[in-house]
Amino acid sequence: MSSAGFGSNTLYWCAGCNGPLYPLDGHVASHIGGVQASSLIAQRLTAKMHREGLMTAANGPNGMCGYYPQLLMDKTGYKYQMLFPVPQSVIGNLCCQPFGRTTIVWGADKEIPGVGEDYQYLLFRKRDCCQGYF
Repeated sequence: MSSAGFGSNTLYWCAGCNGPLYPLDGHVASHIGGVQASSLIAQRLTAKMHREGLMTAANGPNGMCGYYPQLLMDKTGYKYQMLFPVPQSVIGNLCCQPFGRTTIVWGADKEIPGVGEDYQYLLFRKRDCCQGYF
């Protein structure tokens, strides 16, 4: 599901093609590669921050005019983009991908052995707004 669109919020324990979302720690049992593992850890960290009440949501009908607490992360409210070791450029009019999308599509040639072992991602959050016309 997440390879063609956004991940399913019904399957809250699943991080799509990257592996299981739980346990919310830094250990990746099904380590396939650095890009896949770091992508999973970025999603786990976001879910953990939601679970601890450190992140709020601002999308959907509840977030039209402000932030509200959300203990289970809404996967459709996030996209991310790799910044380091190789910046993710536009591929087919896509500069970022939703949580859970397979790294086979966008992660090719993004892992540099030796020097490229620290990954950085830019996280985009969906924000609905109730601002009217002036």
